[in-house]
Amino acid sequence: MKKKRMANMEVLRILAMMMVIMLHYLSKGKVLPAMTGSLTVNGYVAWVLETLSIVSVNVYMLISGYFLTESKFRCGRLIQLVCQVLFYSIMVPVILVALGVLSVSDLNLYKLLQYVLPVEMEQYWFATAYVMLYLLTPILKCAVHHMKKTQLKVTIIILLLFWSVNKSILPVRLTIDELGYDALWFVCVYLCAAYIRLYGIKWFDSAKKGIWGYLAGCAGILGITLVIRGLYLTTGKFEDFLIATYHYNHILNLFAAISIFYGFYYWKLREGLFASIALKIAPYTFGVYLLHEQVEIRYLWPVWLGASAEGNPFGFAVRSIFSVLMVFACGVLTDMVRNLIFTGIAKIFTGGRIQHCLSRLDSMLNGESS
Repeated sequence: MKKKRMANMEVLRILAMMMVIMLHYLSKGKVLPAMTGSLTVNGYVAWVLETLSIVSVNVYMLISGYFLTESKFRCGRLIQLVCQVLFYSIMVPVILVALGVLSVSDLNLYKLLQYVLPVEMEQYWFATAYVMLYLLTPILKCAVHHMKKTQLKVTIIILLLFWSVNKSILPVRLTIDELGYDALWFVCVYLCAAYIRLYGIKWFDSAKKGIWGYLAGCAGILGITLVIRGLYLTTGKFEDFLIATYHYNHILNLFAAISIFYGFYYWKLREGLFASIALKIAPYTFGVYLLHEQVEIRYLWPVWLGASAEGNPFGFAVRSIFSVLMVFACGVLTDMVRNLIFTGIAKIFTGGRIQHCLSRLDSMLNGESS
């Protein structure tokens, strides 16, 4: 891809991570009111912010899947990914104990396992699902490149009918429905991204269509929820279906995510300072997630930032956005430091037998040697 188009996607990656922070600010900061109760003006503002941000996870995975489709599997990348998760999982509690925020007496075996085995203990559900997906990419990449267009399309349709469309229609919680918080849903999104990369979706032929599709999808997500809310308040039924449109595997969520993906895909971002900054910041977005979602501080940082639903609607919205920007900036700076540490450590292991073994393993997994 050309550099300017990569910058487009990196800007979207940054925006998607900011949306993730917004979702966590609203929920973990306890400023998002329940749809089962009364809503103030600020309550509606909070739900609008929630709606505009709910595509974040699917967008992030679409971007990752789009590039992974043509990328080679790297064991070094997998090791780096796991080590990055470990860095935040262990570093944060150590610092909190040193500052007196976390007491040693509060630590137990379960928490220690969360710290040292964050992927296996699913401390970060997204990281666990992403690692599982990355482990499957040699198989998935081989499949999408050897399937015909029709085969891939039909496979995606069947998967979406089973994992997305049915739960989007039925007013019940299906037993197998993980709401999109699992590697299986990431596989579905990966295949959608692969199809976009290899064949494209003809209807999305301009940035304008993409942005309007995103806004329409968001309007549908909120509109359907408000209709069901009205039915719930009237009849007392449909509570389990009340916020189903906000699940990551809801078909409207996926549609809105694909739409905004195309909106940025066709955005003609000129090379310059803004594009350059985006390209430099984007690699640290995953670290932003790992920092603010660490199990010991995921409910603390909204309190530190004074998360509140009080004040006038405009002030509430501005305060929420400002808090998101603050968390993002702190996360980027922290991950820059982490990257410097990792770079220094990596130099020690560059070359030699370890590097040779990793390269051989990469070649075998990518089908480059027998």
